[in-house]
Amino acid sequence: MLSRIAEALFWIGRYVERSDGTARILDVHLQLLLEDPWVDEDAACRNILGVMGTEPPPDAVLGRDQVIDLLAVDREHPASIAFSIGAARENARRAREIVSTELWEVLNETYARMPRRIAHDRDHEFFRWVRDRAALAIGVVESSLSRDDVWQFFSLGRAIERTDMTARLLATRSVPEGASPSWTTILRSCGGYEAYLRSYRGVPSSRSAAEFLLLDRLFPRTVIASITRAEECLRELDPNQGRVGVPAPARRLLGQIRSNLEYRPIGELLDDLPGEMESVQALTSQVSEAIRARYFPTDAMPVWTGEVS
Repeated sequence: MLSRIAEALFWIGRYVERSDGTARILDVHLQLLLEDPWVDEDAACRNILGVMGTEPPPDAVLGRDQVIDLLAVDREHPASIAFSIGAARENARRAREIVSTELWEVLNETYARMPRRIAHDRDHEFFRWVRDRAALAIGVVESSLSRDDVWQFFSLGRAIERTDMTARLLATRSVPEGASPSWTTILRSCGGYEAYLRSYRGVPSSRSAAEFLLLDRLFPRTVIASITRAEECLRELDPNQGRVGVPAPARRLLGQIRSNLEYRPIGELLDDLPGEMESVQALTSQVSEAIRARYFPTDAMPVWTGEVS
């Protein structure tokens, strides 16, 4: 497979997953502002921007409308839903000879219907629409692609993005209690509240909720499940790597994250959960860079062999 095609598939997976994750985070957090009048809206909005890696303006007082404008419909902001959908569509256009007609139509239609403004009472409907469109795109891929390299690169991108998004959510516990989301809110953001209740059968506590979102292998949005999926994709893409000697850099970094989570007591992780999650995000970024260097090299120059006279 051409490296440009592989890279496009990887980023389609990442951007589709990012649009879904961003919609979940915004929907739950902004709903919390409506339900709890005692929440400091400016602090909560700054927290949301921080989760999404956006530097909030230092002097302006922020509200939910500004957050929606920036993280939902701003087509130029790299952390917004509109940007992610546009980038997924652009990558699908570049890989049009590989991407199925059904997936292209889903992404193209979603981009065409993306609003530029959202009415104050329609934000929940918008976020649900984004989740539905992301689920449709993923469903098309899962139901119509052979389990070859095309599917592996798409799944790899989703797994890397999902690891980063869950780590971002867990890192929100670093802000003051009045502005930080509850564990129930975080579980709902991941779509895992009902799955958590089936596993733990009780009100979420710091220990049990963090343990679930970090280490549960059966729920696909947990950190450990996402890392495991990424490792499986890399193993399938290059089965000879790591059979003798040190594994490739991307797999080694993923193994480092997994080992750190698996073999440490949960109490130690909770003692500095925000710091641990920032470390996961940093390593995830290194994994993405290692994947780029291995499969999508941009500095390779063509070497032409002339005729020997």
